[in-house]
Amino acid sequence: MGYGVAAIVLICVLVLAIGALKQKSRIFFQFLARAVMGLVSIYLCNGMLELADISVSVGLNPVSFVTVGALGLSGFALLYGILFYQTL
Repeated sequence: MGYGVAAIVLICVLVLAIGALKQKSRIFFQFLARAVMGLVSIYLCNGMLELADISVSVGLNPVSFVTVGALGLSGFALLYGILFYQTL
């Protein structure tokens, strides 16, 4: 009985989420595109800094994902700015 109620609640939440995403899909996909491109940029920038023997590397984690997704290029600069500031 408990699993049945949980399944019904989960289905209701999914239906509500799908409805909300349809209305806000543009915002969601822009966030997702910025976040994915930001993580790719962080990966490439980390590689270039490693080749130049600079020991600054931004981690690829959920915090980076959300920061770059929400702020875009300024979030990318913020992450590296914080790390360069810490090396002073």
